[in-house]
Amino acid sequence: MEIFKNLTVLSLEQATVAPYLTYRLAQDGMNVIRLEHPIYGDPNRFIGDNVLDEERMNAYFLCINSGKKAVTLNMADPKGQEIFKELVQKLDIDIFITNQLPKNYNKLGMAYDLMKEIKPDIIWLGLTGFGPDSNEGAYDPILQARSGLMELTGEADGDPQVLGIPLPDMGTSEHGYGLLMKALFKRAVTGEGTRIDLSMFESSTSWMTTPISLTKSFGATVSRRGNTHEFFSPVSVYKTSNGFVYLAVGNDRQWQSMVSLDMFKSLAKEEYKKNKGRIEDVTNLNAAITAITEQHTSEELIDLFTAITVPISKIKKINEVLEDPLIAKRILTSTDPKTGTKVTLAPPPNMTSFLEKNNQTLSFPPRFGEQNQEIYGDLLGYDAATLADFKEKGII
Repeated sequence: MEIFKNLTVLSLEQATVAPYLTYRLAQDGMNVIRLEHPIYGDPNRFIGDNVLDEERMNAYFLCINSGKKAVTLNMADPKGQEIFKELVQKLDIDIFITNQLPKNYNKLGMAYDLMKEIKPDIIWLGLTGFGPDSNEGAYDPILQARSGLMELTGEADGDPQVLGIPLPDMGTSEHGYGLLMKALFKRAVTGEGTRIDLSMFESSTSWMTTPISLTKSFGATVSRRGNTHEFFSPVSVYKTSNGFVYLAVGNDRQWQSMVSLDMFKSLAKEEYKKNKGRIEDVTNLNAAITAITEQHTSEELIDLFTAITVPISKIKKINEVLEDPLIAKRILTSTDPKTGTKVTLAPPPNMTSFLEKNNQTLSFPPRFGEQNQEIYGDLLGYDAATLADFKEKGII
């Protein structure tokens, strides 16, 4: 059952943290409308290759903006703020999202108190770098550095590294998704709206469960360790004759199963029987394992370890991930009706009824102001001459 199909989301969004969140809501079937400034728009529209040979539709933007509509509006203009109020009222907005700096909330007429007067049960979400009292700018790598995530990433004797994906951005989006679901439940039960302020810094630091507890409670020093694990061994990347595998031995029983294999019998030492002994000699142990694994193919090792139920995986390239049968059947697509360009999208965290009903397809990412006529003309009732005047004055 598509329980979200009658919900409308209005989002003054740019970059990643808010767009990824609204992308997730679009996958649930919500009606998502993204707001952009009529001159500047979303900077991410200009990032990546110009795959469609047109402005403001570059490849990077296409990854997380399918399933949405787009309108332009100058909310710093008094008339723009009037139109904004009309949008909230006439479109009966359920959820408003922004990742603007807090200093702009009142200036742009989108502060929670102002919007609550228009729509008392609105659910309002402000995504900020460091909370509603800070106007400090925050890019994802800055959050990785400040939250400790970067300190934990990289080789033990090397420089700190950024993660391969923007976890502060996308992790905050996921936290926002959960908070919105709680707010929707609250509204369904009580009829009340909610103001949500979500800090990317707090969200990012919340992932640091074990490092924070062990550091503060027990005086541990937790830092990057490359591919090895702080508490379990052998857990690492191992070279094979044709690539790499990641092997994770999580307990002593699995270790015994591993050294029962003929190729690893030389490692069946008394000092390695317990995980503590393996951790204490992890460097030598990993070198000894690599000396064995590099004589065998990844496929051979995967078959052997799978047979004894010890977790192992080939280190796959992105194209190989897409060929995995578990992923291939979950892939989403979006096709441009104008050019015929088809974009392959990452699978959702779980398949929604909306996506199933639509054969795992989403509408193509909207062009800049693509739905201005539909929203301002058809829904709000402004005629063509008025819209042309708004555009000339830089209001839309």
